[in-house]
Amino acid sequence: MSVDHSLAVTGTAPRAFLFADPAAHSLSPRMHNAAFEWAGISGQYQAQQVPAADLPARVEGLRQPGILGANLSLPHKESVLPLLDALSDAARAIGAVNTIIHRDGQLIGDNTDAPGLMAALDDAGAPDRGPAAVLGAGGAARAAVWALRAAGREVLVVNRTQARAEALTRELGGRACAVAAVSWAEVTLLVNASSAGLGDPYATPLADFAFRQLPAEALVYDMVYKPAETRLMREAREAGRHAENGLGMLAHQARLAFQAWTGHDVPVRIFLDALAGVTS
Repeated sequence: MSVDHSLAVTGTAPRAFLFADPAAHSLSPRMHNAAFEWAGISGQYQAQQVPAADLPARVEGLRQPGILGANLSLPHKESVLPLLDALSDAARAIGAVNTIIHRDGQLIGDNTDAPGLMAALDDAGAPDRGPAAVLGAGGAARAAVWALRAAGREVLVVNRTQARAEALTRELGGRACAVAAVSWAEVTLLVNASSAGLGDPYATPLADFAFRQLPAEALVYDMVYKPAETRLMREAREAGRHAENGLGMLAHQARLAFQAWTGHDVPVRIFLDALAGVTS
């Protein structure tokens, strides 16, 4: 396997990365570089577009001295698993990694999406009872299903490809459902863990959906954060339902990743303040 030496560290400044495809939309550099500054560390965080074919070499390059690790986003959270030396219990159970931690030449995969989501839902005042519906069946959806089931929730998985939803629930539990088969009047939490709506204010994972059938106290949580108000959120709000974007989850998972890399527990407000006014 070839190693990507473009990641090499200059001097002693620690570095971390985001590997994604696409990557240009990412707000992670703003957050992590603000955290470096707050912690008094002269580090640097960069987002890099990494096609699937290039992932093995980029991951191998993380073993170089001075590199703290990397975050992973679409489409790498599941495919990275065999490239790592060890997995945290959460990452192994979820079957997806969003954070790689470099320790003395070893690469450890972790998943901070799951606790990041739960912290964000708590911030948003999400109901803690009643069924939760998760839209999607990729790495982010796996983290959501695992976290919600660990919290004792009944979880329904809705995906445009039913077979993928069924495969996910066979591994992690929950029930795969078509949109028409969900008893929406009972669903108190709707989480969009798909990429539908990312960068496209007209796209939605639930076209022609009657949000008023959700209970009045229901929360619609869209992991997408660009645009700041997705079509899913807008239509939910028009129906009088509470809706939030994924900035809270983004900030919480970033805080946990930064702590794993550096040992510094930076307040989540530092990450959120770095995002102010940049998602519209």
